[in-house]
This record gives sequence, C-alpha cells and structure tokens, in this order.
Amino acid sequence: MKLLNNNGKVNEVILITPSGVSLKEVKIENIIVTDLNGVQLEGGGVPSSELHMHLEIYREREDVMAIVHTHSPYATGFSFSNEKVPRLEGFGEIKEPYIKEVEYAPPGSGELVQLVSNGLKNDDVMILKNHGVVAVGPGLDEAVLLAEFTESCAKTGFISGVLNK
Repeated sequence: MKLLNNNGKVNEVILITPSGVSLKEVKIENIIVTDLNGVQLEGGGVPSSELHMHLEIYREREDVMAIVHTHSPYATGFSFSNEKVPRLEGFGEIKEPYIKEVEYAPPGSGELVQLVSNGLKNDDVMILKNHGVVAVGPGLDEAVLLAEFTESCAKTGFISGVLNK
C-alpha cells in the first residue's frame, strides 16, 4: 500500500493485525502500520509475530498486495495430520492434486519466513505444517477468497475421507 507522509512523499507500507488481539476484536483503530523494513509507523501494541514472514512475501512477490494467514479448523487439522488438502475445482486448471505444504518451523522464526516466502514464489496458497494457511492475492478480497476456498477444500476432503473409509 502507498501512503503520503507529512512531507508529501509516498511511503510504501503494510497494514498488519496486532499480536494478542482476537480477529473479532480487530478494528481499523488497532491495525498496525509498518514500513517495508518493519518499522512501526502507526498503531498501538505489537505487530503480529509473523510480520517478517509478511514482509518477505511482499519483497519476493511484487504482484502480491494482500496476505491472509489463518488457522481455519479444517485446513489446520490437515496440517497436523499426514493427509493433504485436495486441490479441488475452483483453483482453475488442476496441475497438482494437493495444496502445497511447507515443513514445520516455529511461528515467527527466520526458518518459517524462508520456507513460506520460497514456497509462495510460484503458488498463491500453502499449508504450514502444524500451523495453518497462508494465502496471497492482488488485493484483500482475492486473498480472503483463496483462504476461504482452501478451508472449503479441506472440509470437503475431510468429509470425503470419512465417507470413503
């Protein structure tokens, strides 16, 4: 996102949720604004521990203007299992049968930053092993839609797995 600063210059910034605030409590007033180096420009509190993961994705992908990181129940459930989330119709042409996964790394760690930013170089969504989902897009609506569709694929995969056993 680009914002004018007090001197009339354009700053590229990111908006990120604060750490320790439930998503139902997130409001425009408590969103944190940082520059692309992670320096906090506005907002109270502490940025999400995943700030550096978001920053690295933005650095690697000029086409990405929004990132959604979620712990949705079905997709996250798959992330804690040995099963994979099926890539269902709706993703366009299905070239791979499953949504890509990256191995576990501690939340907020440099290792997770590298795994996710490398994994998203050619994909727009991935499952973080034992963690959750990251979806990216050219805008917030597209990233949210992709995260929701990933959760829907996980739910369908779970139901079909139960029914087929």
